[in-house]
Amino acid sequence: MPVEQWRLLSQALCQQVLDSPLWAQSKTVLAYMTFRQEPDLSWLFRQGRDHLWGLPRCVGKHLMWHRCNPLDPQMLKKGKYGILEPYPECPELSAGEVDLILVPAVACDRSGYRLGYGGGYYDRLLATPGWSVLPTMGIVFEQHLLDRLPTEPWDLPLQAICTETGILSKAFSP
Repeated sequence: MPVEQWRLLSQALCQQVLDSPLWAQSKTVLAYMTFRQEPDLSWLFRQGRDHLWGLPRCVGKHLMWHRCNPLDPQMLKKGKYGILEPYPECPELSAGEVDLILVPAVACDRSGYRLGYGGGYYDRLLATPGWSVLPTMGIVFEQHLLDRLPTEPWDLPLQAICTETGILSKAFSP
């Protein structure tokens, strides 16, 4: 995708998040730093200055979440996979402090399932008590929203999928 189109679609997707009830009901949001031309959330970070942000750090086979300002390069460093992540010294976030998780995806389907990069980090997180009950929103461009993805028994559907054209929520098509 050409860079300018990627930026425009990312901004439109961020606006969809801002307009959603899940966003309006949240104060602390877990997000991600863009990798491999995933939708870029930097516009959302700038608009959502009244929200607290959490970003993941890979520790072994799990994600640790830290409160940090995603727009402050002093709080971020390249992690295990070359993705920017918070320094370990940033305050940790527990599930009880979180209102919404924005979940990156390679693709999502209309039933709420997502395809990631294969590490299982989000699958493990979303199956963990405390984290499993939090509102989740998959973030993906419309061209990567498919009718159906293959699923495994451990795959859990997200509560909403956001694209640049709108949000698909719990009323997923069968």
